[in-house]
Amino acid sequence: MADPPETAPKEQDRLPPSTSVEGARSGAVRPDFWRGRRVLVTGHTGFKGAWLSLWLQRLGAEVTGFSLGPPTQPSLFVLGRLADGMRNIDGDIRDHQALARAVADAGPEVVIHMAAQPMVRRSFAEPRLTYETNVMGTVNLLDAVRLDGRARVVVNVTTDKCYENREWEWGYREGEPMGGYDPYSSSKACSELVTSAFRRSFFADPDATRIASARAGNVIGGGDWGEDRLVPDIMRAAIGRTPLRLRNPNSVRPWQHVVNPLSGYLLLAEALWGSADFADAWNFGPPEDDARPVGWILDRLAAAWPGGLDWSVDDGPHPHEATYLKLDSSRARGRLGWRPSVGLERALESIADWHLRLRDGDDMRAVTLDQIDALAG
Repeated sequence: MADPPETAPKEQDRLPPSTSVEGARSGAVRPDFWRGRRVLVTGHTGFKGAWLSLWLQRLGAEVTGFSLGPPTQPSLFVLGRLADGMRNIDGDIRDHQALARAVADAGPEVVIHMAAQPMVRRSFAEPRLTYETNVMGTVNLLDAVRLDGRARVVVNVTTDKCYENREWEWGYREGEPMGGYDPYSSSKACSELVTSAFRRSFFADPDATRIASARAGNVIGGGDWGEDRLVPDIMRAAIGRTPLRLRNPNSVRPWQHVVNPLSGYLLLAEALWGSADFADAWNFGPPEDDARPVGWILDRLAAAWPGGLDWSVDDGPHPHEATYLKLDSSRARGRLGWRPSVGLERALESIADWHLRLRDGDDMRAVTLDQIDALAG
């Protein structure tokens, strides 16, 4: 494990005077800000994008989504009937002309960019697709915003894995070097560099579009059926009553319910609207106690599921995965007033409840909206 930098400044010492904690915001998402606001969400058919789009609908925003169709079957996008409350544009962010038309047609005031190839293991099988989507997709989106000129705020959602991972036991801060062992992590680091370059090259004027990036990882919640992801694999095994083969049960991840980082993205967009001082990179990670081993998560979900769950260790071979990675989110806490509202125990209970309600045939749009209302607190 690498040693920490001996002279690494504390978070409060790294921030310029204009970013002091004294100017912190309340930390509560403001419905009055979002009501009637034109918002473009890329990747709205994915897991996080669907939760965000449904929350924006609840807040009264005029939401347009640009994405390929749902990446899984089933999907929260379909089960939650998201298309009933928003404009849906079917398109690929690798197609710069289609994306530029969508931006021009929607005329968004706020853009939240979530479309991505989000799977580490898939990035080994399809590295070119991963870079085209995660790097050139970001270029296409930011260039479309530049050419259209009407958006005031852009939040590019990347990942905690954009950092050069040195297997530290403490959280990475926004100023740490970008990197990535695998094509997925590397592509997201590139997306961060693209965002920084566009911000300095085209949007440096305080009256120009304000662009920030948001970093979070290992987000969990009901309605996720992603490939090679722990919680979806657990829930598939639980519902199908099949044994689960588990990779790397001792790997520690910064688990958090999807509502936590999404609230951060919304707060960041609100802050950007008010001041260009927030046009920078931001971490949204869980508290220290919610960084837990994979095996611990499995045990808790198995206990919450009627009948439990059978599992064993899958000895592999497997592609490289980091064993330890977490974020220092003190900047978002100090300046945005952001706090993760959902602890890990409650998050896991809500996931089990969501899937039990699905099994029982409940209205999953209503279930998800109820969870947003209860958890966003």
